[in-house]
Amino acid sequence: MIAGPLAATQLADFGADVIKVELPGIGDSMRHWTPMKDGRSLWWKVIGRNKRLITLTLSKPRGQELFRELVRTADVIIENYRPGTFERWGLGYEALSKINPKLVMVRVSGFGQTGPYAKRGGYGTIAEAFSGIPSFTGFPDRPPTLPGFPMADSVASTFAAMSAMFAIYNRDHGDGRGQEIDVSLYEPLFRLVESQVIGFDQLGIIKQRQGNRLAEDSPRNTYETSDGRWIGISASSQRTFERLATAIGLPELISDPRFADNASRCTNDVALDVAIARWFKQRDCDEIMTLFEKAEVVAGPVLNIGDIVKDPHYLARGNIVSVPDDDFGSVRMQGVVPQFQSTPGEVRHAGRALGADNRAVFVEELGLSQEEFAALQAEGVI
Repeated sequence: MIAGPLAATQLADFGADVIKVELPGIGDSMRHWTPMKDGRSLWWKVIGRNKRLITLTLSKPRGQELFRELVRTADVIIENYRPGTFERWGLGYEALSKINPKLVMVRVSGFGQTGPYAKRGGYGTIAEAFSGIPSFTGFPDRPPTLPGFPMADSVASTFAAMSAMFAIYNRDHGDGRGQEIDVSLYEPLFRLVESQVIGFDQLGIIKQRQGNRLAEDSPRNTYETSDGRWIGISASSQRTFERLATAIGLPELISDPRFADNASRCTNDVALDVAIARWFKQRDCDEIMTLFEKAEVVAGPVLNIGDIVKDPHYLARGNIVSVPDDDFGSVRMQGVVPQFQSTPGEVRHAGRALGADNRAVFVEELGLSQEEFAALQAEGVI
């Protein structure tokens, strides 16, 4: 629902001609996800942006034939079905690469195309749990914590888009052939846990939940201010810690043997947090941030979306853009990331209506007659 489509959105943001294939009459599941306005999904507006939209029933023979015609000139296919589905339709990589040897096929699934769990259905929540990340996320006296957004899908989508371009580069500067790419939802997350495998392998470490603290970094936490806001701090290096201690008027922390270096601070993190938290509670957020900017303390307020849409840095960086939309005139959404100096990406339009580009693709590009186009619509193929 998210990982494969979002990977295609990232490519579309930088100018790829992306053709999104949806089921006739029903459309992509994301068209029906909240939040909704006037019966239309706002989430769809973001994930469907910059794409040409067609409808095609891949389970029908004529739909498969038309899909193969599209494959002839495609660079990349991104599919997000349970493993084996495309093969059942005669659209596996082996078959499609005979039509177009330069084709790169990116396959996104819950557990990958191989292994004992390959046939399992996989949503991001399941992948997040399977990655191990919730086991060490949250507070020690509370259950494992799942992220409040589709993290597994979002991370997998980035790996999928990146891998597609790796394969295109290899094709164009290598043997000229495409290849099949297997992206699971859980493996990109697992790749990001960095030292956990080697830490367990060499020292038997099993990372535990510590709230906002880290076993490797202290002080590292969020601290509440007098006006009920929160500020995040990370001061693991000696210089950043010393700047923090000086700025909050507690230079004695620097000479305290309990806090002499990062390792000592990690051992005594509770006592250090108590001292820092007491200082934060006596001042409001704006006062603290003004002081920290002058003292070059590494800190940042915890923002919600209401804060973000008016934050001057977000606005100056173009992180939020106003986008033309067929239904609402214009809508605001995230801008393109990352920012290229010579060939910047662009959000050209929000997600559009189901089948918006059917005629342009099937009649004008594939050459169907008006009569056949109408007949295929009546049969539910298009």
